[in-house]
Amino acid sequence: MMNRESEFAETVVHINRVAKVVKGGKNFSFSAVVVAGDGAGQVGYGTGKAREVPPAIQKASEQARKEMIKIPLVSGTVPHLVWGRWGATRVLLRPASPGTGVIAGGGVRAVMESAGVADVLTKIVGSRNPFNVVRATFDAIDRLMTTAQVQRLRGVGAGEPQDVEPAPEPEVADVSETPTDAEVAEGDES
Repeated sequence: MMNRESEFAETVVHINRVAKVVKGGKNFSFSAVVVAGDGAGQVGYGTGKAREVPPAIQKASEQARKEMIKIPLVSGTVPHLVWGRWGATRVLLRPASPGTGVIAGGGVRAVMESAGVADVLTKIVGSRNPFNVVRATFDAIDRLMTTAQVQRLRGVGAGEPQDVEPAPEPEVADVSETPTDAEVAEGDES
């Protein structure tokens, strides 16, 4: 659903009905997880709880729009293979060749499509709880780095030749000065 006051596309990933048992019966409330993204590499998620569904979704979408992060994209896919983890859920994000599409399920698909990732291969391992899957996907996104970011962290300039000293050549002993086995045997006898 497209929000009127912002340019972010919002996707409701999951709505969960929870019940609190009290003396007078059960009090039902709803929790929702929503993913919002601009389709150009920015994406965020939020959770919300309320006594009814619409306020829970509204709270979650407001949180998702506030907590946006930028995904480093390389030609429409993630720059490298990465694992994300949250609780018992692990999520694998793997770069894909152009034309592959978003091969993902559940919350991972919602995050990747909202972010504008065109080609990616994913796998969910362990728990498939939608809340944990979204959080594990964001953990994986936080670990992504482009080549330039890695070079900057290592203190290596992009495209600059490295000042590497050539290794010194090992000294080779002159074979003519080395005594032969026969000469060594003669020296022992005297």
